[in-house]
Amino acid sequence: MAVSFEYVAKETATNLWRNRMMALAAILTVAVSLSLVGTALLLRQAVNRQIGQWSNNVSLQVFMNPDATSQQIANVRSMIEQTPQITHVTYLDHAQSYAQAKQVLAGELTAIEALSPATVPTVFRCQLKNPSEATTVQATFNSGVPGVYQAISPSRSIHVMQQVTNVLQLILLVIAIVLLISSLVLILNAIRMAIFARRREVGVMKLVGATNWFIRVPFMLEGLVQGLLGAVVAVVIVLMSNFGVSYLIRHYKVSVLGSAVLPAHDLVVTELLVVLIGIVVGVAGSSVAVRRFLDV
Repeated sequence: MAVSFEYVAKETATNLWRNRMMALAAILTVAVSLSLVGTALLLRQAVNRQIGQWSNNVSLQVFMNPDATSQQIANVRSMIEQTPQITHVTYLDHAQSYAQAKQVLAGELTAIEALSPATVPTVFRCQLKNPSEATTVQATFNSGVPGVYQAISPSRSIHVMQQVTNVLQLILLVIAIVLLISSLVLILNAIRMAIFARRREVGVMKLVGATNWFIRVPFMLEGLVQGLLGAVVAVVIVLMSNFGVSYLIRHYKVSVLGSAVLPAHDLVVTELLVVLIGIVVGVAGSSVAVRRFLDV
């Protein structure tokens, strides 16, 4: 007995309508879990892009003591110029450092009033050839060089950001996996109920010579449809979230996070992966149900 598309579509739609509440619960659970999966993937990609941008612009700042002598400043400049990892250096004197401090502390009137050009340290801004060498170069200038107050770089902050992102991503993925398992169980139960409701029809079809696949395909397609619909809802949610974040970054001109906006290619690949996972969950749940509860 051949399996026709019209028959499969009709039987699948009938099964979904008969168990619509269970099917709806499965679809929504798949949607929520895949939304978390998609969000975790987009978060990881956005953070990697942003960190990559920051890493390429990592600079080392060597702060001098406010009372450092001109000879000490000259020695440090010479030391910087002889450091092969440093490609470019800019020196800010007391007046320039004071102007920068006022910009950084804008709104903090008490802090600004406590400063003066004479008390603000001069600073060397050093551009590195390789951002990964920032820690090594930083340690060189923090090893008791005369006149140097402290050398700092944002590499530690970037590392902390990576760690926080990894933990957040892990939490999202764990929750998503739990929900995906729940989705699989709900789809399995929905198929089991459909099989139970049609047990007499299945018995009649077997008696008239229906093949195993003729009986199984509508039930398996039912699970696939549930997983696919859940994935489509998840795709819409993730797309709206991504566009919302992109709009806020552009609207409020948060240029420091500009690299976190993902290009269309990365977004499409992520969404296709979400759809694929939804299909796999739906097919897996229905396949297990058919094998366990459909006696053919």
